[in-house]
Amino acid sequence: MHVERRVRDVLYDVVAGLFRLGFRLFRWSFDARGQEHIPATGPVIVASNHISYLDFSFVALCQRRRRIRYMVRSDVMHTPVVGAALRALRQIEIDPYGDARPGYRDALGALRAGDVVGIFPEGTISPSFVPMEGRAGAARLAAAAGAPIVPVAVWGSQRVLTKGRDPRPARGIPILVRYGEPLLVERRADSRQATDELMARIEQLLKQAQDDYPDQPAGPDDRWWLPAHLGGTAPTVEEAAAMIARQNEERRSQGSRD
Repeated sequence: MHVERRVRDVLYDVVAGLFRLGFRLFRWSFDARGQEHIPATGPVIVASNHISYLDFSFVALCQRRRRIRYMVRSDVMHTPVVGAALRALRQIEIDPYGDARPGYRDALGALRAGDVVGIFPEGTISPSFVPMEGRAGAARLAAAAGAPIVPVAVWGSQRVLTKGRDPRPARGIPILVRYGEPLLVERRADSRQATDELMARIEQLLKQAQDDYPDQPAGPDDRWWLPAHLGGTAPTVEEAAAMIARQNEERRSQGSRD
């Protein structure tokens, strides 16, 4: 087991180095604050908003205190190349549209082994770039494992690689990451109430990141990456909710593991 973990850690560090090289090639700048809120040892859940396909890498690599094992959707875990890499890194497979119990058990086991588990409570990328209602899985895991939840907000990543946009990453983009104080969830706590508190903290961190963000849209056609309430042309919260509802219904009706 010790050898297996060591191999996984070496692979993680190699992949992390490749990601950091890619970041430099695209000249992305990073402003990360609050990394000290991630405990140096013991089980931890890191829970972030989700606006880009690369959020996991920014949250994981803008801090160097711990290696993070993310909960990853089944369809992603079984894609060529990427899926193989994720499995080699022992990321945690979860099927949110089927039977999520095996993924939950694996995540709980990782926490009880003292690992850091990464979760996107919204379950998918928010089309509005505004945090959606969170699912209660993070709170339930925290209560069962006695693990604190570190809330995180990422901003700017939607300009790099997000759903429904040109897949070519833009260059010279500022990425801001804010890590908040740990949220402690009691074993008998109401998971819905704890989740609402978690999402409120993420929203507060997100507002801080938005206030600190150094860029503004270059013109009317560049306002797509701003939420509607900030004067952007991203879908409204209501439009985004309808989009997600249709998407989820299609996945369920098709029996997709997405």
